[in-house]
Amino acid sequence: MKVTAAKEDKVAQMIFASIYPHYWNRLEKNGRTREEFHQVIEWFTGYNEAQLQALIDQKVTFQTFFKEATIHPNAHLIKGVVCGYRIEEIDDEFELYRQCRQMEKLIDELAKGRKMEKILRTS
Repeated sequence: MKVTAAKEDKVAQMIFASIYPHYWNRLEKNGRTREEFHQVIEWFTGYNEAQLQALIDQKVTFQTFFKEATIHPNAHLIKGVVCGYRIEEIDDEFELYRQCRQMEKLIDELAKGRKMEKILRTS
């Protein structure tokens, strides 16, 4: 599937706090802990738990969430298909959309029981 400017804009305007509970519910159903969830988010974005909570309380958009994040240098190692999109084939002009899909891929792997050492990629 191809990402379009309209698709990226739609994701950019979504409120992170409205999606966060969906991520957490999926992980909780699969026996993962909030600490593991936050560890994955912190690895990917650099946000610690207090910063993450502040962003949730402020109801920031995904655009702000990723703009202010410090994306991990090994994020380029996150590959695969999420929602029909092959992450490594998403054009550079749609960086925000790619980052959103990368985070979803990490959460998918956590939900599926993948070991934390594999999720938190090292080069």
